[in-house]
Amino acid sequence: MAEHLSSVVRAATAGPTGTVWVSALPCRRRPGHRPCPGHIAVSRPDLPARIEWRCTSCGDEGVISGWEGSPYDLHRPGSEPARRADVQVLIPNEVAATLRRLDLLDTDCERLVFRARATSEGTVLDTNAEDLDELVGYVAANANHEENRRRQKGMDVAFDVLNDALKELPEV
Repeated sequence: MAEHLSSVVRAATAGPTGTVWVSALPCRRRPGHRPCPGHIAVSRPDLPARIEWRCTSCGDEGVISGWEGSPYDLHRPGSEPARRADVQVLIPNEVAATLRRLDLLDTDCERLVFRARATSEGTVLDTNAEDLDELVGYVAANANHEENRRRQKGMDVAFDVLNDALKELPEV
């Protein structure tokens, strides 16, 4: 449960404030002993500082307060400008799950990973070429240091998908 709530805080603080949006986070519930097919919709109003979340399928929901300043708080300080996102990259849901499990990410890459949106076709990363290139580098570094062969294979797949997407972007 703690891992789920920390991911919800990361998603809500990485994305826009004042709107409800559907993150790429899968629901953790298992109604009828089967995984819920829903994703977590999050909302973070400016005031009061709380996070509201709800599953798009089963209706599991909650409110999180006291998240400010925690290690999972990814919101930008007021003076820090948001980075421009001029491309959308569609990735498989499995790759998005692998990206959320990476250990060695800077805050900007964590924001990119946790503000990913769920769609019927897969997961969409709103990014730019520079941020995507940086994420590819972090995935490669994580894969090179991973000792678990199964996790390393997942990171290799994520690297290939992101690197192919980077190559398809128009040169700036």
